Amino acid sequence: MDDRRIFERINMRFPVRFLDPTSGQEGEAETTDISANGLGFVTKKALLAHAPLEIWLDIPDNRAPLYTRGEVTWSQFLPNGIHQKVGVQLEKAELMGLGRTLRKNRRL
Repeated sequence: MDDRRIFERINMRFPVRFLDPTSGQEGEAETTDISANGLGFVTKKALLAHAPLEIWLDIPDNRAPLYTRGEVTWSQFLPNGIHQKVGVQLEKAELMGLGRTLRKNRRL
């Protein structure tokens, strides 16, 4: 499969909270990678492709969580059968948000 990403993904770990507004399902996760127009995360919640998500990324920079919206593009259970890895495409590029994560990651 061709990788058609415009922005490079960067491996980063930050807490995430999410809400599927159509089902009302809420959950917590941890990012695995982030880019300006997408992110990957691991969660215990089962999410289906095309599910819309509201997302709050808790960047530890003493500012409010970064709020964004996106759609699940793929998901798969990890071998442990408990956690699911999820890929999300964001509605719009979050260049300012990516800047916050990069600044924080540089300090770690």
